[in-house]
Amino acid sequence: MQYAVLCYDREDVVSAWSKAEDEAVMARLGVVQERLAAQGRIGPVARLLPTTAATTVRKGTEPLILDGPFAETKEQLLGFYIIDCEDLEAAVAVAKDLAQASGSAGAYELRPIGYFKDWKAAE
Repeated sequence: MQYAVLCYDREDVVSAWSKAEDEAVMARLGVVQERLAAQGRIGPVARLLPTTAATTVRKGTEPLILDGPFAETKEQLLGFYIIDCEDLEAAVAVAKDLAQASGSAGAYELRPIGYFKDWKAAE
């Protein structure tokens, strides 16, 4: 089963990190990512641009286009991992490793992935 690991944190805190702090966090996360890659259990990893670059399309009779992110909380979605795990317990273990490596107060949300179409396979 593949899981999306959604990375939530305080954007204002993370963006205030010095270059050295950011590189140190990314290096610690890289250790977890390299281990998953060696096991063939990691897919795309992305760091999203700030929410100031976000646009939201709200569904309805007339779609509404809004500047900014969908979330209206103190934490914003900053990025995601796609990981391959046997079950939720294994995905939780990966998220715990990432949380320990990150060292910040945010959260990792886990969601099983259901594919509508594998675009890579269609190439």
